Formats: sequence, structure tokens, C-alpha cells
Amino acid sequence: MDGNCGYGGIRNFLTKEEKLEILNEYKDNLEREAQGVKEKIKELEKNN
Repeated sequence: MDGNCGYGGIRNFLTKEEKLEILNEYKDNLEREAQGVKEKIKELEKNN
């Protein structure tokens, strides 16, 4: 869900369900990013 409302802008008022969906997607992206950082740290520590 991108929040577009058909006229090229982002809607100002989202439903509770839309807000929850956006926040859950954001949380999932952060968790995947954190996992990638952990893997990179382990890789770098191995190479020292």
C-alpha cells in the first residue's frame, strides 16, 4: 500500500487498518535490515 489517492499525492487521512499495515511493513523491513547488519558483522569478524 503506497497511500496514493489518485491525484498524485498521498492521502492525509488513513484508516486504522492502513496505518497498522504500513507500520507492520515498516517493522518487517527494519527486522530484515537488522538481520543483514548482523550477517555483515559476522562476515567482517571472520575476515579479521
